[in-house]
Amino acid sequence: MAEQRENRRDRRRDREEQAPEFADRLVAINRVSKTVKGGKRFGFAALVVVGDQKGRVGFGKGKAKEVPEAIRKATEAAKRKMIRVPLREGRTLHHDIEGRHGAGKVVMRTAPEGTGIIAGGPMRAVFEMLGVKDVVSKSTGSQNPYNMIRATIDGLQKEQSPRNVAARRGKKVADILPKRDETPAAAAAATEEA
Repeated sequence: MAEQRENRRDRRRDREEQAPEFADRLVAINRVSKTVKGGKRFGFAALVVVGDQKGRVGFGKGKAKEVPEAIRKATEAAKRKMIRVPLREGRTLHHDIEGRHGAGKVVMRTAPEGTGIIAGGPMRAVFEMLGVKDVVSKSTGSQNPYNMIRATIDGLQKEQSPRNVAARRGKKVADILPKRDETPAAAAAATEEA
């Protein structure tokens, strides 16, 4: 009986050690004050983006009297609300996306290799934590970091990989993707025949 308990503990410990290590990025920290009878009481609100840089990302906010405690709370909240995003070749998005939240609007476009992350502050943090290496994005409307991150996450949730689309439509992935000729010579031969 004691042996089984120890085996369970060992398995649990192994699972905790094998859990993916998340990177986090502090996006914004805000000092808020409350006026009370004796003066002002200060608190801090933190906005954190967390990701494994392999297609999972989440954001969270935390409030506390001290900055480190606010960051810790925000990080825990972000880990609880992570989403998985399919990436093409592990570096960019599959298709262009628009995301909205309140007055915040963002447009995210796929980019060829070597482009890098072209994005504003809060959006850049989301892409870096997600593991995207090439993307072009534009934020219009609200410049509030909370709304920009929520709009970015909204857009990323809409992304569909060709595999998901094929499964939903009951087709093969090859039927969904545009046809590409194997060689340029074959394409030239086809145009000469026509």
